[in-house]
Amino acid sequence: MAPMSQPSNADKCSECGYREHRIFCKLSGNALERFSGIGVQVTYPGRATIYQEEQPSRGIFVVCKGLLKLSSTSKEGRTMILRLAGPGDVLGLSATLNKTPYEVTAETLEPCELKRIPPAEFIEFMEQTGELSKNTAQTLAKEYREVFLDARRLALSGSAGGRLAQLLLEWARNANQNRIELRFTMALTHGELASLAGTSRETVTRLLNKFERDKWIKRLGASIVILQPMRLEQLTD
Repeated sequence: MAPMSQPSNADKCSECGYREHRIFCKLSGNALERFSGIGVQVTYPGRATIYQEEQPSRGIFVVCKGLLKLSSTSKEGRTMILRLAGPGDVLGLSATLNKTPYEVTAETLEPCELKRIPPAEFIEFMEQTGELSKNTAQTLAKEYREVFLDARRLALSGSAGGRLAQLLLEWARNANQNRIELRFTMALTHGELASLAGTSRETVTRLLNKFERDKWIKRLGASIVILQPMRLEQLTD
C-alpha cells in the first residue's frame, strides 16, 4: 500500500526532540544534515503494509512515530508475529546491508511516520561517515539482544500466563519510563497478542479477563493499566 503522503522537510531530523534518545538517529553536525537530506519522510495509515518478506529491499525505514508489527509466514500460511517496532527502531537494516530480500513483513498497527533511505544512498553514507557506522553497529547489536530475549521468553517461560504477563509489563514500562502509572495502549488484537505470547487467542482472552477480575490490570477502552505489577512478575518466574 502506498504511503498517504510524502512531506518534504529537510530540517525534520534536527527538530526532533527525541533524537538524542535514539541510537540510530543520534548524529551531529554535517552527518545529521546529510541524513536529513537523503531520506524521505513518509506517513502511513494504520494496518498498512510497508514491505513484505521476500520483497527486494527498497532501503531502510526509520520509525519516527507509531507502532508496527514484524511477522513471518510459513509455506502452510501460518503467520507468526516476531516483534513490535516503535520510534527509534530501524526496519530493513539487515536486508539492505546484505543486499538480500526483506526477511519479514512490516505492517503498521496505527498511523505511522517513517523516514525511508534508499539502499545505495544509505550504504554510501555509512561508508563515508564513521558516526553513522557506529550507530548502525549499535542498532544491530540492540536488535540481536531483543531477538534473543524474545526467543528466551518463548522457550523458557513455563506458562502462557507468564509470557503474557511479561509482554504487558514490558510494554507498560517502555511507554511510561518517567511516570508512576503503568499504562499503555493495546494496538494488537487478541489473535496478534496470542502470536507474540506463543499461545491461542482463546487463552489470551481468558487470561486478560482473569487479570482484570483479580484487579491486576484495568482496561479502559484500548488502554491497559497495570495495577499489580508484582503479581504479574510472579507469573514470569
